[in-house]
This record gives sequence, C-alpha cells and structure tokens, in this order.
Amino acid sequence: MTTSRSYAEFFVPESEVVLAARTRGADLGCVPIGSGGAAALTFLASAIGARSVVEIGTGVGVSGLHLIAGMAPDGILTSIDIEAEHHRAAKRAFTEAGIAPTRTRLINGRALDVLPRLTDGAYDLVFVDGNKTEYPQYVAEALRLLRPGGILIVDGALAGDKVADPTQRDAETVAVREAGRLVRDDETLSAVMIPLGDGLLAAVKRV
Repeated sequence: MTTSRSYAEFFVPESEVVLAARTRGADLGCVPIGSGGAAALTFLASAIGARSVVEIGTGVGVSGLHLIAGMAPDGILTSIDIEAEHHRAAKRAFTEAGIAPTRTRLINGRALDVLPRLTDGAYDLVFVDGNKTEYPQYVAEALRLLRPGGILIVDGALAGDKVADPTQRDAETVAVREAGRLVRDDETLSAVMIPLGDGLLAAVKRV
C-alpha cells in the first residue's frame, strides 16, 4: 500500500469499541471491512439520512457500528448472517457502543433465503459483505429492496488485485467481477469504484 493509500485508509480514526470488535473478529477468524471502507459507510449513510438499512454479512459488528453511526437516530439496521457466533459478537459490540436493541434486527440464516422475504423498495441502503460467490444474486436482491435514491455498497469489489486481472478465474473472483459488471452496466444506477481497502463499489439507484 502506498503512503497516500495508507493515509486515506486510516484518515478517520476508529473508536475503542470498534477496535475491540476488530480484535474479536481476529479471534473468530472473521475479517471485517477495512478502516477506510468503514468510514465510507458512515459517510454514505449520513449523506442520505438512512433510516432503513440492510446488511448482508453481520460479521462481528464493525460495519454495523459504522452504518448506525451515519444513520438517522431512529434508523433500524437489519443484518443477516449465517453464523450465530457472529451475531453474538455483534450484539456485544452494539451494547458496548450504547446502541439500543430496538435499532438492530439480527437475522440468523442464509442471505439468499432471507432477502426474498424483505419488502420491495423499502430500504435506503444495502451493504453487501457476505459469501462472494453469491454476490451477483445479492446485487439483484439489493436493487429490488432499494428505494429510488437508495445506495448499494459492495465490499471486496476489487478482491485484492484479482478482479482487474482477467487471468484470475476462481469462483469468488468471477462472481465478484460479474457483480461489478451488473452494477456498472445497469442504466438505472450511477456507480463508482472506490479503491479503499479491498475495493468498495457504490451505486445510487436513480429510478
């Protein structure tokens, strides 16, 4: 990482609660979104005054903490993860941050089983950080869930340097590359690739 990239990645300092959650993530073998991407989550949620957010991949609560920090005071985060242990770690992080239990709805299950049960056009923001081989399906579900003006955010969109290298054809890289293409080529979206962390793809649903 270049000096400028490193400076950008850690430009916004993280709280002790977030750092403690990152430590728990390391203990569980769960890799949260990087510091720069996490700051972008807060910024984007704040920019649209998000009140209703879906997160695919709770992890240990690092991304959730940053999303809630940017959301309206009455906003509710719906977070989906197949690992119950991740939800326990996230609940601890939310409690340590003083977040009321009524502001989070943690759903234990496979995202592709849960997402179809959520309401069309009812969400301000959808954050994707789950099973990378399912990214194209997550994008399709996210576009159904978002209201006009809502924001889709996809973490790991560069997969290191693998997505940009056409010779890389493993299942995860192919799926992430396809998800990026779907977002880029959708005329109802205005998209940008942000080179923070492992790549953050963001798009506004225009209609």
